[in-house]
Amino acid sequence: MEDPKKKSTFVFQAGILAAAGMLVKVIGLLYRSPLLSIIGIEGNGYYNAAINIYTIILLISSYSIPSAISKVIAQRLAFKEYRNAQRVFVCALLYVLVVGGAASVLTFVGAPFLVGKNQNAVVALRVLSPTIFFSGFLGVLRGFFQAHGSMVHTSISQVIEQILNAAVSILAAKLLIGFVRDGDATTRAIYGSAGSALGTGAGVLIGLLFMFGMYRLNSGIIKRRVERDRTWHEESYKDIFKVIFTIVTPFILSTFIYNCTTAVNMNVYLYVMDYKKMDAILASNQYGIFSGLAVAVVNIPIAIASSMSSAIIPGVSASFVKGTVVQTRKQVTRAIQMTMLIAIPASVGIAVLPRPIMHFIFPQRESLDMASALLEALAVTIVLYSLSTLTNAILQGIGKVNTPVIHAAAALVIQLAALFALLLYTDLGLYALAAANAVYSLVMCILNHFSVRKHLEYRMDVVKLFLKPLFAAVIMGAVVFGVYHGLILLIPVSRVVLLLAIGIGVCVYGAVLLLVGGVSREELQAFPRGYTLVHIAEKLHLLSDGTENQRKRKKRRRKRKKRDKEI
Repeated sequence: MEDPKKKSTFVFQAGILAAAGMLVKVIGLLYRSPLLSIIGIEGNGYYNAAINIYTIILLISSYSIPSAISKVIAQRLAFKEYRNAQRVFVCALLYVLVVGGAASVLTFVGAPFLVGKNQNAVVALRVLSPTIFFSGFLGVLRGFFQAHGSMVHTSISQVIEQILNAAVSILAAKLLIGFVRDGDATTRAIYGSAGSALGTGAGVLIGLLFMFGMYRLNSGIIKRRVERDRTWHEESYKDIFKVIFTIVTPFILSTFIYNCTTAVNMNVYLYVMDYKKMDAILASNQYGIFSGLAVAVVNIPIAIASSMSSAIIPGVSASFVKGTVVQTRKQVTRAIQMTMLIAIPASVGIAVLPRPIMHFIFPQRESLDMASALLEALAVTIVLYSLSTLTNAILQGIGKVNTPVIHAAAALVIQLAALFALLLYTDLGLYALAAANAVYSLVMCILNHFSVRKHLEYRMDVVKLFLKPLFAAVIMGAVVFGVYHGLILLIPVSRVVLLLAIGIGVCVYGAVLLLVGGVSREELQAFPRGYTLVHIAEKLHLLSDGTENQRKRKKRRRKRKKRDKEI
């Protein structure tokens, strides 16, 4: 287990988790295309209906466990209370044993009621029900390691989980559809969606086995720390359970409301479309395009914010509980900066090339036009969801765990009103869902911003954190658009041209960002492989060399000393 005192910066750890999150999302998208070819648009609609319900139940039972447990344990570790930290870990395991087990059983039994009008999703949801139980234990183990400052274990487990998920989903879907080869299209779609769900469970199980193995490998270090702990106050299990409930419950409510918008919006959309006399299978298929294709692509860069949120909570909790508010503000600034440096250019890139990006990942022609248009409409939500997710974690980290709950509830009411109005009184259809997502995330951003500003007396540097990356991203977007549409005339292979355009765009974005001062030398060094990036930037004259900077600093110090003597 890594020692949090080692030279392993918050940005570096967050970078590891963010890179893993991106890789997981990319793997998820790469396997979705062949899976979609196997189960079809109809099967994809049933799978997404089941996965949305599964996600809500997982949110209630165990999804928030890693963040909540990492916060509680990190507060004990900040004062070297290793015995109390271990007691929190044991209580958390008992908590998910009871809650996760109950949620798993209720999901299996109540599946027909939970899926509502979409009864063809019952089989997939029942296949997913045991996964809820295993996910709780996986979440506790991940939260334990995150509290100790190590994101590597979580990152590796996420990648392994997604690889097995992809392999089993494709194989199981193909095999199950083969069993009902003589059935009608709907029956094959139902069994195909069940195969997809089986992959999700297999992935969680392998992730759990890996994390348990890592815990066993580190058990000696954990045991020695507990034995050497001379903390005068030993918390009782009763008190710890009270703490877990008071911390976990607001985390769950906030995360539940924040994430259940997907399922709520799905049901609103299906009921309104039914009211408008749209065929139920057509409505389900269209929603599958929205959530299974467009939203899936948008979620790749948003994964950075989720990873940053997981990484920031232990550090913010530890520094805030010690009273070092200045250090807390620095961590908040770095987290927002790193998130926006990726979210803003991702949003611009998706907005300028939605169709080539969608064709690269999901080349199915029957859904390409609609999915591309929806992806373009959702581009702005990348920035909004990234920032609102991160500020949620900041508020939770400083102990304001109820504040995100209130904000999420208010945002949900506002976006539901907007969604009903747009669906009933316009013909926007799926684009109303995109607009509702934007409304929800914007309201969350505004409310969270004022709360962070109030409780931390924090002032965002709007120019550096937002405007400079936006300027660099706009230049990048123009270059990428021109390069793609120019090269496609010479090289009529869309995927090759897209990769070339993206590569050139990344270089342009980085160069412009450094030239306008969007990232300083010290900030660049804090990134993963930061010193290598600084060396490359100096060679390209995008940063002045270190010797020149040192001379300037020495000159400023001499001037200050001279001025002080004169005074």
